[in-house]
Amino acid sequence: MLKVNNISVKYGSFVAIRDINIEVNQGEIVVLLGANGAGKSTTFNTISGLNKPFQGDVEFEGKRIDKLSADRIVAAGIVQCAEGRKLFPGMSVLENLKMGAYVHRRNKAQIKQTMDHVFELFPILEQKKDDPAGSLSGGQQQMVAIGRALMAKPKVMMLDEPSVGLAPLIVEQMFGVIQQINKEGTTIVLAEQNANAALKIATKGYVFENGEVVVEGTSEELFTNDSVRKAYIGA
Repeated sequence: MLKVNNISVKYGSFVAIRDINIEVNQGEIVVLLGANGAGKSTTFNTISGLNKPFQGDVEFEGKRIDKLSADRIVAAGIVQCAEGRKLFPGMSVLENLKMGAYVHRRNKAQIKQTMDHVFELFPILEQKKDDPAGSLSGGQQQMVAIGRALMAKPKVMMLDEPSVGLAPLIVEQMFGVIQQINKEGTTIVLAEQNANAALKIATKGYVFENGEVVVEGTSEELFTNDSVRKAYIGA
């Protein structure tokens, strides 16, 4: 469904990622593991069209997309939920969610249907729909960010560090919702440092270090890999 083929990306003269290969099949939850600065966000931004690789290409549903603009990639069905949420803090929860539906803005019935579904997943957001997004707790803001991504009706949702800064109980709730979204038909690519939580729900994963993929395998293979456990799980 989504293939990253030998992509390399530079920031000026600095090579941020080198020869990255990732394959995501329809219906999977794929996790990218690694510390801050390992290359996960750069990979996401390249898939989203925000970065352009100087080597390699990105394919989605059999078509090359790395030459497309970011808005066309969203319209094709790949949506990124950015690290740090990137909400519009002065706008209401409802307005933030509607921004996610911009590519479908002419389909009012679909927008309402999707909004209702977001409120089913996150009932607290319906209660706070008129509140400024910046006034919400960290966990509630992450719910808005995921809801906003869902409003675009993605085929593939890329979630960048959704658990950062959240209490363990909220992290557990968030990962449960991610599983539910996946079961409803959305393919998930998850960038995470919380390997223990991520591997419990993932199909397979890739471990990033210094801009390269150093280990890949099924979630079970990564969970039982001694070097992965030592670096990311601590057991």
